[in-house]
Amino acid sequence: MNKRIRVDKLSEAFKSLLKEEKFSSQSEIVTALQEMGFENINQSKVSRMLSKFGAVRIRNTKMEMVYQLPAELSVPTTSSPLKNLVVDIDCNDALIVVKTSPGAAQLIARLLDSIGKSEGILGTIAGDDTIFITPVQNVSTQHLIKTVTELFETSL
Repeated sequence: MNKRIRVDKLSEAFKSLLKEEKFSSQSEIVTALQEMGFENINQSKVSRMLSKFGAVRIRNTKMEMVYQLPAELSVPTTSSPLKNLVVDIDCNDALIVVKTSPGAAQLIARLLDSIGKSEGILGTIAGDDTIFITPVQNVSTQHLIKTVTELFETSL
């Protein structure tokens, strides 16, 4: 078998495993790849592949820390399924708080940042499932929460 084809098959198998969001250690990934027939795989090779593909450790839906491939790096749009990841939107006099599905906050924040000052958003801070939005000066949080809510078609 051609070396290029073997590398491609290994890369595809590696990506497929990470999409399962169940591997919390590099040794678990090594074992899974060996069970798939990749005999010459070791921890250092897996470490290089994790780095090459930009894999990160995140909490999965079971709240376990697992390796995952990064989401698409382009700016998401409101017509994408990302709007379905918004769970709740609330505010006080200073900030708007958006709750998302686990792991979705940074993608949603990227969308909000792309809208920016023209819609009244000074900036965002995103964690795993929570986003803080600060309005620009002279825009009330009540006005901005209405804008953000309409953006995601979320009823409060």
